[in-house]
Formats: sequence, structure tokens, C-alpha cells
Amino acid sequence: MGRPDAGDGLDLLRSDVRRNLYDHLADLPVQEVEGSQSLRHSGLSAQELADVVGLHLTTVRFHLDQLVAAGLLTTIQAPPSGAGRPRKLYAVPGVAMTPPSDPHALQAYAALSEIVATVDTRDEPLEQSPAALELSGREWARDHVSRLAVRIGQHAPAPTPGAWLGKIGAVLDLLVGWGHAPEIRTSSGAHEVDILLRDCPFIALARDSPQMVCGVHRGLLRGALDALGEESAELDLQPLIDHRTCRAHLTVTTPFPDRGES
Repeated sequence: MGRPDAGDGLDLLRSDVRRNLYDHLADLPVQEVEGSQSLRHSGLSAQELADVVGLHLTTVRFHLDQLVAAGLLTTIQAPPSGAGRPRKLYAVPGVAMTPPSDPHALQAYAALSEIVATVDTRDEPLEQSPAALELSGREWARDHVSRLAVRIGQHAPAPTPGAWLGKIGAVLDLLVGWGHAPEIRTSSGAHEVDILLRDCPFIALARDSPQMVCGVHRGLLRGALDALGEESAELDLQPLIDHRTCRAHLTVTTPFPDRGES
């Protein structure tokens, strides 16, 4: 059986019931996975989740099974509260990282956990799945940054350098919201833009698993550009050009018609 498309998990989360179940589990405290350096959210039983969402146990189990099959949730065998069999708990899979304390970085951490959770790891570990991580990040960005396109009010390639840089500004706002401290440099008449991504909230994880973090970031940037009408722009992400900085190099491949280019 082949690897499922990364968008399949996102489709599952469009159900209000499954989204509520996932969000509730994702909001639980994280704990260290015994025997590893990974973190995982705490888990709840199907009955506990049924009580949370106010649905019948059988209905909740049906939705939980779909989330587990898609790799969005994992199951844990917990000791029984009394006499009897071990309890089956459901939890959001974790990654080898420590949650940050900064509010923006915490938001980014939650989104990264959501993106990573949509990637199937049955065939290979996350750090060996950069293409799947990029696709998952790209789909997530398309679903979450449509408001950028509404604010910019332009769904076609930028007609002028100023319009292009306006879109870059919207991407910078997105990155700041994720806890980055970005800077930009332009060249070639604004056809080329370097975004310096300083103080990444996942810098410790990026040093250990650069393919994982950079795959997600590449997908996020690509998805944001797609949402802003710049699908043809080229993107080259260079990880850790120094101990605290990554660089995203963006190139416009279409001319600026309002400046007389053709």
C-alpha cells in the first residue's frame, strides 16, 4: 500500500467532530516518551473524549479510528485505574522538541505538531521525509493564510516591484507571528528577495533534524506564496547559514508588466 497523500489528514480535520477531538488532545500537556527524547501530548480514553464532545461512545470511536489510521493520532496502553485490563488512550504524536515559552512560538509549535502529525511515518522516519513534510506544510499554509490574499487584494502575479514587495511584507507578518525575527534584502530590481530567518523558534530541533524543520518551513513559504498568487515564484531555502539564521531566496520568474517589462 502506498503512502497516503498528505492532504488526506487535512481533509479529515475538516469534520467539526474530528477537529474538536484533535484540538482537545493537542491542547493537553506534553510529556516525555519513555525510552526516547521525544515529547507526546497526554492522552484520553474514548469514553473521556465522548464526554468532552457530548457524543455517543461508538460515534467517537469511529472518528478516533479514522484519525489514528491517518496518522493524526496515536494510541497508548495505560495502566488500569484499578483492577482490569490496561486502558487504551488516544494522543497527538509528538516530535523531539521542547515546547517554547513565548506565546508566538507556542502557536508555531502547535501548528508544527499539527503539520508533522499529517505525515505518514510507517515507511520512514520524519527526518527522512522532507518531500512529504513540505507538502503537508504547503497544504496547511494554503488553508490558513487565505486572509493574506484577501488583505493584499491581489490573486495574480504582482504587476510592479512594489506590489511584489507588498506580498513579501504579508509573508513577513506570517513569520513574525511564528516567532521569527525576519529581515529582507532585495536585488535585481526587486526580482530577487532574500528573507533572513533569525531566531527560529525551532532552532534546537533544526540543528538535530534540519530536514524535518526545513521541509515544513519550505512548505509553509511555498503555500503562502501560492495563496498570494505567486505560484511561479522560485524558492530556495538554505538552512543555518550561521548558528541562528536560515535564508529563503525568492525569485520572481514573471515580468512586471506595469513597469514595461515583457
